[in-house]
Amino acid sequence: MTTIIRTCTEKDVIELQDISISTFNDTFKDQNSPDHLHAYLEKAYNLNKLKKELAHPSSQFFFIYFKDQLAGYLKVNTGNAQTEAMGEDSLEVERIYIKKLYQKLGLGKKLITKAMEVAQEFGKKKIWLGVWEENENAIRFYAKKGFVQNGSHSFFVGDDEQTDLIMVKFF
Repeated sequence: MTTIIRTCTEKDVIELQDISISTFNDTFKDQNSPDHLHAYLEKAYNLNKLKKELAHPSSQFFFIYFKDQLAGYLKVNTGNAQTEAMGEDSLEVERIYIKKLYQKLGLGKKLITKAMEVAQEFGKKKIWLGVWEENENAIRFYAKKGFVQNGSHSFFVGDDEQTDLIMVKFF
């Protein structure tokens, strides 16, 4: 299996927008109303917002390629870029998405490993993420990787308030 993980730059913003919209839509369209989903995608993945996220010094994006095809991506945050105040010893996995065509190939494991490497590189003691309480496959995946539930927070898809479980892994 030929996989490559590389850091995204501002030059990748269009590709990042495309994969963000397609993977989020594929993952969550069946559980959300079209109006709420459209509102979320417009807000979360507009080009100006993505450019700001790419430029933020405490955030990093990584693309993963499978056989030279863009298959997914990872976004991690430290410091004030984290979506919750989890402390300076934390790294957040804000987004980890794999295109449907490339799921079940171990790419998610590679991206979680990359996130752990980044956390260790920055001397972080824990890595955390939010996962929708109804996304049982993802919850099982993170539990297998050593994450445990440590709380919850609200996540809005459009005006629809949903609950994300906060899962944490300590080093």
